[in-house]
Amino acid sequence: MSKNYYITTTLPYVNASPHIGFALEIIQADVLARYNRLNGNKVFFNFGTDEHGQKIYQKALEKKKDPQEYVDEYAKKFDNLKSALNLSYDAFIRTTDKNHIEAAQEMWKICSKNGFIEKGQYNAKYCVGCELEKQDSDLEKGVCQWHPNKKIQIIKEENYFFKFSKFEKQLLRLYKDNPDFIVPKHRSTEIQNFVSAGLKDFSISRLKEKMPWGIEVPRDPKHVMYVWFDALTNYISTLGWPNDLGNFEKFWGTKKSPKAIQIAGKDNLRQQTAMWQAMLMAADLPVSKQILIHGFITSDGAKMSKSLGNVIDPIKYSQKYGEDALRYYLLAKVSPTEDSDFTKEKFEEVYNSDLSNGLGNLVSRVAKMAEVNNINCGKSDIYEVDKFISEPIEKFRFDWALDEIWKKIKVLDTKINNEEMWKGTDKKIVSFVEVVEGLRQISFDLKSFLPETADKIEKIFKGPKIKSTEPLFPRL
Repeated sequence: MSKNYYITTTLPYVNASPHIGFALEIIQADVLARYNRLNGNKVFFNFGTDEHGQKIYQKALEKKKDPQEYVDEYAKKFDNLKSALNLSYDAFIRTTDKNHIEAAQEMWKICSKNGFIEKGQYNAKYCVGCELEKQDSDLEKGVCQWHPNKKIQIIKEENYFFKFSKFEKQLLRLYKDNPDFIVPKHRSTEIQNFVSAGLKDFSISRLKEKMPWGIEVPRDPKHVMYVWFDALTNYISTLGWPNDLGNFEKFWGTKKSPKAIQIAGKDNLRQQTAMWQAMLMAADLPVSKQILIHGFITSDGAKMSKSLGNVIDPIKYSQKYGEDALRYYLLAKVSPTEDSDFTKEKFEEVYNSDLSNGLGNLVSRVAKMAEVNNINCGKSDIYEVDKFISEPIEKFRFDWALDEIWKKIKVLDTKINNEEMWKGTDKKIVSFVEVVEGLRQISFDLKSFLPETADKIEKIFKGPKIKSTEPLFPRL
């Protein structure tokens, strides 16, 4: 039976070009979207850009550009990921979109009406990189662990605050009643410890005269919204909330039946699993259904940074090696939940061993044998995703799923070698047809992961006549 499925990534800031860590996140979301479409579900896959806040404003000033001009330029770079990584998202939401601005202001009005927003004096240590207030316990030698090169700011001004402290019990109940709400388990433990230690109300506005680049606070033009309150609302503004409540309920769900699946990096744990959920509670809206928290990607064991010159550009890798080669490495060789390493040497080794010598070689030799021996294999049938593939996908274990597919590839290779099928005798025709059927199933199982490659394999072995073709992954 068809169901409605909602998947969203976080919204990256447009203060820099797309990096490999975010490519991981959006490719993971793309797999889930494609997999659900294969299963006949109606999917809404959301992606976009976060375009307000102090660090965006500062970057625009540095470039001597109008902030809107600056974010327009960078938003295009992120939208280019659609073709560079072969993504299938349904919406590209921008926090400067008119409908989003209206939704953020409506979220503010509802939370204020319900008694969860009040004005107060803001005295805090603040990290511009995170766009978050920091406690001393969050800092290492006085700097943010995520942005050690950015100086911690001391802010003292009148702000509006969201009454985060009112939601401690509700959040802990949410985590307890839904043990799989956060994946992996240790991230759930981490956020429960954070919430149990006591929540502090957090600032959700800035004085417009100091930082004008933001959405104006309803009924108070002296203030603009703090970036997190604005940006988090994108997950529902993209669905047409609050105007299209039918579409909102269709994909976001109801309190009794939440549907939204979110993916975020570990540096977004508090924002997505606590702050955003509290905002939804304050507005009397359904919370998310489940949140996958992935790790970081390092380069040869070191954190990526421009100063070290080890930043990996996913678009350049896609252009040089093909989008499916990059997708494969990020899905098969990078942990869905923990930190993983990425180097050009490791990537090229995997490309040659798994893609060129593995899948690519199998497809080439089977197609060539069919052509040379004039073997008619019949037309392909209708396939379903193998349960050994679907079960790990539903647990967000993309690496396990691909491992199962590569086991099938090895089985087919072994069968060809053991039976010496290249000799093409009549006795081996039945076994050869079984190999072709195995490849057709593999092509279907790969549709969520390597969509372009899956389509190529499907066309090669569609039948009844099979012809050899160019290698799928030319050896480096």
